[in-house]
Amino acid sequence: MAMNAREIEALIKTALPDARVVIRDLAGDGDHYAAEVVSESFRGKNRVQQHQMVYKALQGNMGGALHALALQTSVPD
Repeated sequence: MAMNAREIEALIKTALPDARVVIRDLAGDGDHYAAEVVSESFRGKNRVQQHQMVYKALQGNMGGALHALALQTSVPD
C-alpha cells in the first residue's frame, strides 16, 4: 500500500521535530514524491548523512510502501 504525503511528513517530523517539511507528489500515484527537509539537526553533517537521517525517519518504508523519494535537505538560514 502506498504512503500519502501526510504520513511521510509525520514520520519525518517525529524523528526531526524542528524540521520544516514540504512534500510533493511527483506522479499523482502516491509512490513518487519529492521532499524538501530543512532542519537544524543537519548542521555539521554532509548531504549523505542528512539523507540517511531522513531515510531512518521513514522507518523502513523506503523501497516498500514508498517507492521513490527525491530528497533535498538543508539547514535553516
